[in-house]
Amino acid sequence: MKFDCKEGSCYGVIGVHRVSFALVLFHAILGCLLIGVHDSRQKRAAIQNGWWGPKILAWIVLVVVSFFIPSGFFMVWGNYLALFGAAVFILFGLVLLVDFAHSWTEKCMEKYEMEDSTLWKNILIGGTLLMFSGAITLTGIMYGFFATNGCSLNQFFVTLNMILCLLVTVLCVSPKIQEANPKSGLSQASIVVIYCTYLVLSAVANEPNDKECNPLRRSIGPQTTSIVLGAIFTFLAVAYSTSRAATQDGAFISSKSSNGRPKLGNSYEPLDTASAVPLMPNQVEAGVKRMSTQGSGREHLIAAVEAGALPRSVLYEDDEDDEFDNMNDKDDEKYGSLYNYSFFHFVFAIAAMYISMVLTNWNTIRFEDTLGNDGGDLVRIGQSYTAVWVKVVSGWICHLIYIWSLVAPIAMPDRFIDS
Repeated sequence: MKFDCKEGSCYGVIGVHRVSFALVLFHAILGCLLIGVHDSRQKRAAIQNGWWGPKILAWIVLVVVSFFIPSGFFMVWGNYLALFGAAVFILFGLVLLVDFAHSWTEKCMEKYEMEDSTLWKNILIGGTLLMFSGAITLTGIMYGFFATNGCSLNQFFVTLNMILCLLVTVLCVSPKIQEANPKSGLSQASIVVIYCTYLVLSAVANEPNDKECNPLRRSIGPQTTSIVLGAIFTFLAVAYSTSRAATQDGAFISSKSSNGRPKLGNSYEPLDTASAVPLMPNQVEAGVKRMSTQGSGREHLIAAVEAGALPRSVLYEDDEDDEFDNMNDKDDEKYGSLYNYSFFHFVFAIAAMYISMVLTNWNTIRFEDTLGNDGGDLVRIGQSYTAVWVKVVSGWICHLIYIWSLVAPIAMPDRFIDS
């Protein structure tokens, strides 16, 4: 395939997709190999927790092989498959943001109530005021520099975002929402508001070929600073979203038992503890020893722990006579993995797709001939209308996800009866 583009830059874009494809394939293979692995006692768990040399070698081989695949395949890969995976990763990130907003507020409230310290109260109130103030300031900057007369599209972006911010702020403190979800408040809303406002600012600041509505396009200095800061923020956000989504799979798939603890197995029926009576310490010790002498003692112990009848510590106290005694004493996944291994690799696969879309400017190849006397091109991250719309629509979806988290307890009260 012959490309008609300046200085063969198309090959650089295809090269990014080749490396990304190898990384996606690498995580896809590992994810498939680890399906059904629930604890470190299973032999396949070593693939996740070890085998670093073979895994690095396998990834290098996949990268080399990817450069022998015809370029036509990566045109399809970059324009469709990687684009879809990047969109899925963005949705994951938005869900995690809303989850972070709720969990952060609840953590501050718990610390304040348990420690009776004004520090956490001040952190919560101060952070809320700071983020709302930041959102107002950013909105003013956008109206003053990016949404001036003649910039109708930018005016639409900024105004709609401001309306949505006001909506979620009023909605989170409305009486019906407070009655159904007393934990909702301005703190969560402030996190969503500042993030969505930042997305709009990032979008309008990255509009290409528009010096009238984008003052950053008029000079090279601010452009370079914006590009560097945008690149750093992008990769930090990807690193956080990937690690959190990969290990916090409970937000997307069920990985916990009904009592909120990680599942210890999949083949044990819950015990009927409705009529159970508390056991004395000596009774627990005797019961553990008796179970350990039976052929299926370990299974009974795990079932009892999962049902809440016995403390989890009995599993480790019984390790003296366990056939796995030679394993690492610090292994915290011996009786249940802390996260879903396959889901972990799935998240990293779609994160690789997202990174490839960012590095290739969302498949828009642009050149800045006037930036340098040597004819060099300045690499831009997100400098295209595709990236602009991706960021703006992401902000809208983030608002909708947060609104749904507020109204869901009202729409489906049975699902949130214990929340």
